[in-house]
Amino acid sequence: MERKGIVTMKGNPLTLLGNEIKEGHKAPYFITLDKDLREVDSRGFSGKKIVISVTPSLDTPVCDLQLKRFNKDASEFDNETIVLNISVDLPFAIARFCNSNGIDRVLTLSDYRDVDFGTKFGVLIKENRLLARSVFIIDKTGMVSYKEIVPDITQHPNYERAISELKKLK
Repeated sequence: MERKGIVTMKGNPLTLLGNEIKEGHKAPYFITLDKDLREVDSRGFSGKKIVISVTPSLDTPVCDLQLKRFNKDASEFDNETIVLNISVDLPFAIARFCNSNGIDRVLTLSDYRDVDFGTKFGVLIKENRLLARSVFIIDKTGMVSYKEIVPDITQHPNYERAISELKKLK
């Protein structure tokens, strides 16, 4: 499924592929890879609150800051919350980024192999095979409680609103 008019890059329109995820709906499960090339199945996080930070590429300044911000914020979350960062960066590049930037509270995952997450969450960009900058919060029952797809992928998400929505979850 193609969706137009949702995101741009520096004002240039892009096409998102996949189904639109809506707040109040069940989050689809997905499979990604960790920095050691091991498969990570999202069903392994059931029963937890999940913050999913989606970045186009950690090699860009906004993505760099987004991951660092969520890593810092994660230190204040309870033990029932897991924070993921998903991009299509290669696992080796993710590992290098995390090691050189002290990323230790966010599980960084790669969707490069199958773009399973990007397709199922409707944030795969057709024109460049990157993921649209976005934030999803999944509650303990697996329902999407918050979603933000940033209108221009070169801009930051609304961190404060995402954290506020997370704090509302029990």
